Amino acid sequence: MKKNSLYAYYPCFLFSLIILIVTSCRNGSDSPFSESAKNALSTLEIAPPFQIELVASEPFISDPVDMMIDEYGKMYVVEMHGYPLDESGTGKIKLLTDSNGDGQIDNSIVFADGLTLPTGIMRWKNGVLVTDAPDVLYLEDSDGDGKADIREILLTGFALSNPQHNLNNPMYGLDNWIYLAHESTVATQSYKEEFGDDGKEIIYPGKPEGPRLPKNANGRNVRFRPGSHELEMTAAASQFGQTFDSWGNHFLLNNSNHIYQELIAERYLQRNPDQLITKVTRTLSDHGQPADVFPITKDPQHQLLTTVGVFTSASGLEMYQGGAFSEDFNHVSFVAEPVNNLVHADYIKDDGVSFKASRVYHQKEFLASTDSWFRPVNMYTGPDGALYVLDYYRKFIEHPEWMAKEVVESGELYEGTDKGRIYRITPIGSKRTDRSKNLNLGDASLEQLVGALANTNIWWRKNAQRLLIDRKAKEAIPLLKEMAINFEAPLGRLHALWTLEGLGQLGPEMIKRALMDPVSGIRENAIRLAELHLNKTPGLSDALLSLKEDTDIKVRYQLLLTLGFVDTPAVSQARQDLLFKDIEDEWFQIAALSASSVQHSTLLDAVIAHAKGNVSVYTSLIHKLSAMIGRSGNLKEIQRQAQRATKKDSEEVAEWQAAVLKGLAQGIKSKKLVASDFQGIQNSLIRAFFEHPSESVGEGCLRMLQVIGLPNSSISATALNRAEKTIRNKNQSMERRAGAVYFLALDNPESHIPLLKGLITPGEALPVQLAALRTLSATPGQTISGYLLEQWKVLSPEVRKAAIQTFLKDPVRVKLLLDAIDAGEIQKTNLDQGHKIQLMTQQDQALKDRARTMFAENDDHQRQEIIEQYESALELKGNSLEGKQVFLQNCASCHQIGGAIGTGFGPDLATIRNRRPASILNDIINPAQSIADGFDLWTVTLNDGESIQGVVSAETPTAITLQQIGGQETTISRANIKSLIPLGMSAMPVGLENNIDLQEMADLLAYIRDVK
Repeated sequence: MKKNSLYAYYPCFLFSLIILIVTSCRNGSDSPFSESAKNALSTLEIAPPFQIELVASEPFISDPVDMMIDEYGKMYVVEMHGYPLDESGTGKIKLLTDSNGDGQIDNSIVFADGLTLPTGIMRWKNGVLVTDAPDVLYLEDSDGDGKADIREILLTGFALSNPQHNLNNPMYGLDNWIYLAHESTVATQSYKEEFGDDGKEIIYPGKPEGPRLPKNANGRNVRFRPGSHELEMTAAASQFGQTFDSWGNHFLLNNSNHIYQELIAERYLQRNPDQLITKVTRTLSDHGQPADVFPITKDPQHQLLTTVGVFTSASGLEMYQGGAFSEDFNHVSFVAEPVNNLVHADYIKDDGVSFKASRVYHQKEFLASTDSWFRPVNMYTGPDGALYVLDYYRKFIEHPEWMAKEVVESGELYEGTDKGRIYRITPIGSKRTDRSKNLNLGDASLEQLVGALANTNIWWRKNAQRLLIDRKAKEAIPLLKEMAINFEAPLGRLHALWTLEGLGQLGPEMIKRALMDPVSGIRENAIRLAELHLNKTPGLSDALLSLKEDTDIKVRYQLLLTLGFVDTPAVSQARQDLLFKDIEDEWFQIAALSASSVQHSTLLDAVIAHAKGNVSVYTSLIHKLSAMIGRSGNLKEIQRQAQRATKKDSEEVAEWQAAVLKGLAQGIKSKKLVASDFQGIQNSLIRAFFEHPSESVGEGCLRMLQVIGLPNSSISATALNRAEKTIRNKNQSMERRAGAVYFLALDNPESHIPLLKGLITPGEALPVQLAALRTLSATPGQTISGYLLEQWKVLSPEVRKAAIQTFLKDPVRVKLLLDAIDAGEIQKTNLDQGHKIQLMTQQDQALKDRARTMFAENDDHQRQEIIEQYESALELKGNSLEGKQVFLQNCASCHQIGGAIGTGFGPDLATIRNRRPASILNDIINPAQSIADGFDLWTVTLNDGESIQGVVSAETPTAITLQQIGGQETTISRANIKSLIPLGMSAMPVGLENNIDLQEMADLLAYIRDVK
């Protein structure tokens, strides 16, 4: 069907509010704005071919953080006056009007007040939804006076934390769910009383028997449907802002990562508990993370710990879909960077299952200001297709947690709370029009609403869809079906389909038609729609199979995810075919393993069969599948796989054999199984450990035996004797000998103490020494501790580091260590920061207090004195080549530079290269003054009593990944976690100055600042 008059009518209703002039904002005496606001435009530089004008400012608004224009043309603005520390209820929602249609706001009234720290707004029903931790509120003006007289708490339980981490930016999705940006609380050192709230279970308070989410939703984004009281966590989190593209792809951000995508939904993660996964997002930037930015600010107000020249406060992400810009901007994202006083723009291009974000402008930004008070924090696409920019306009935007003490105490934290601006950006030469001036979407007919679903502007499409569903517009169903089938514009077909779904009127035949649509984005959405109907219409799975050979990789990826809900032979084969077609893509592996009906063993057999000749591509998948088999507890299958993995074969086969054994060991470890369960495979593992030509397979056998133990038979005694002979035979490789030491540990290590002691000597290979040391550490009592103290002077640095760890096993040994430090037998410098943290956070209160007194080098006064001593290094000329060596010797164990060299445990030091040298120096000398977001330490206590410390580097509702000092990563199922407690400590060691003199400090600073 061609476009007829009904569908060609795209209701471009321009209300009095948004009939805006296209030339620069008036600066004449009749302007309603303050002189400061009128002059603000002169500080802004916007890239061609765009123009910018002032829409709203003080005295009508101040501190704006979000806005919304409803279907009647009313503009609502969220004012968050309380940032950063005021929780007294100063937040407001303002209703703005333009009385004479000149494009400038000249009146405002308080729609709602008494809000704590409001962060976002969305139109809903006859009112608005407002995010104001701990609540999501519904506010409505029922008597038409412009002020909310209905206030209802829809959801509650969110943490009232540092405002930049609270829930925010509610958004109506293409799928008819409401999405809330949200993330975990961040440990605060200075403001625990104000922002130490961890949140509660997320619930509908008006429906106590309804659904509920875990405490603070585990720091994930949340989606909900108020009408049906549905409530879910998503897989990923976002800091301040979120956006969708036209096809429903979800894009998120945090302060330093200005755009990433959620690539697997939470519903897929939940269906297979045997797959542990914490990576659910993909960073899109092809120009660094954090990416460089190019401010033009004069006299910038950067604080002590502000990262300069890169993204440090990314917020307000907006995928432009307004239809008023040129065609190439239909795939551009905009994101604010308030600390650097600019707005950044990226082209979003297809890149496999995801996208790639590339700069629109080379070494410049879409919008920037010379004014250091310009603080863009959010953006909004209006019904006129313009991009609206909300300027918080404050002297300071950083939180006091990351400021110098004197700034916090200056009384200037709230300078600018009486100011704020909203700008409107349009193409140069845009013409004013008053067509349909007296119409509005709120009073539109059903025909007009259906027509609006095909508007080139997302504002019209989204609001029309919401209104049709809100009105339960059954009379519009014939029109919607006609549009879904025959309408020429793809986005019209797309929104018609989702509107029908929202009305409960989307039938299987309509879905099957959509699965054959020529536009890949509609086929991808049709698969998601089919997924919602698989239970009631299982025949849809046959229609889905027709897309198995689809030419679009995104369609194939979504198909693999959706087919994971179906358990038939044909679907199982299709999933395998889809996996092997794109097996080199890690997301296809994750999708395939997420299926609720996945046959681990069958798929593993198929992967191994495909692996011959190209093992490296398949090894990680083999490991994952084997771990899933181990976690399943299927003893018969575990034995089968272990037997095949211990057979002698070629080196090519050995690679997958080792992956099977290591995967099985990892999976079995999480199950409560006993050695007697594995009598059938222990002998094979022992034989392969000693005889298999591949050391990697031998290591895999050892890992299995470490989990299941040795058999109670003469075979064990024979094997232990063989291990001793291997250890004593120096013609064997040091890896074989070290492995044999660990094999002895499977027995009672006490019976091997003399042999093991003799291996801890400088003349022995380091791997053998470390193996002996770790094995002796498992023996009870103080034998190993006394021996190490006797040998301390001759131990090498690496052995000393491992030796310290043996003292941390129990309170008795801890006391011996502290005594040795007090006596000068062991130097404090022999302990790394990880050791000190363990000593200062142990259970025994007396020993904890003693350790904290001993390592109180981070006392503010002491640290300040040392900083003052090292300030002279700022005057020395640094040599970056020499500085690289200082970095490698002192920093590379925890940091990288530009994603290279070293271990990515702490922040990448390239991100601070543009900071003032004094600020970098302060971080080096006094790392505990402030902990970078996402790099605070946590202690995880497992159900079996084991305790692990590190940084939570990734998490999903089902698992977390803990990165430990040194770079080791451990993924832990939430089901195995007894407690997860923040330590409130930095992992960076205090006392680094003991290893770096003044010139070396100058060299290190030069290297950090010179290397990108």
